[in-house]
Amino acid sequence: MVCLDLEGVLVPEIWIAFSEAAGIAELRRTTRDEPDYDKLMRFRLDILKKNNLKLPDIQKVISAMSPLPGALEFTKKLREKTQLIILSDTFEQFAKPLMEKLLWPSLFCNSLIIDKNANITDYALRQKNGKKEAVKAFKSINMRVFACGDAFNDIQMIRESHRGCLFRAPNAIRSEYNDIKCHDSYDDLLSEIDNFLTCQ
Repeated sequence: MVCLDLEGVLVPEIWIAFSEAAGIAELRRTTRDEPDYDKLMRFRLDILKKNNLKLPDIQKVISAMSPLPGALEFTKKLREKTQLIILSDTFEQFAKPLMEKLLWPSLFCNSLIIDKNANITDYALRQKNGKKEAVKAFKSINMRVFACGDAFNDIQMIRESHRGCLFRAPNAIRSEYNDIKCHDSYDDLLSEIDNFLTCQ
């Protein structure tokens, strides 16, 4: 099976898109920049509160987003070959429009805590280190796992998998984790996965 990150691999970064729509540069910060996910989310929630931005404001931006060029074709080809699971630190309240445009792959992600006025007050992890733990769980039922992502929060799942790689990772991550191969095209990534599938 193949476990892929979502944002930066198959779809644009949601928070960057919202940052541009809202005109708030600080919201461009993502897991490519900040290894501490809780610190990043507290920073985001504080900015939303200060600017009176609510869940529907973000959902409106997401509804206009599309998968990255070539991503849908890539996932179609991949799903003809093996099982695909999306392991993401995004949220259920964000993901649905994007999953529809990717033809509904399976998604494991987190959830937001919303008050009666549609304010995002907190977030709830599905599980601590959820990506890594999901890969461990798949391995425990004798699945062979290939994992791929683009950010700091993907490193543990890549390390835990039987084989994996980075995809279009920024230079800082490529340099720090130069023992992990990085691909920049869907064709190259699919070839890497094909090689994994045929070497079982």
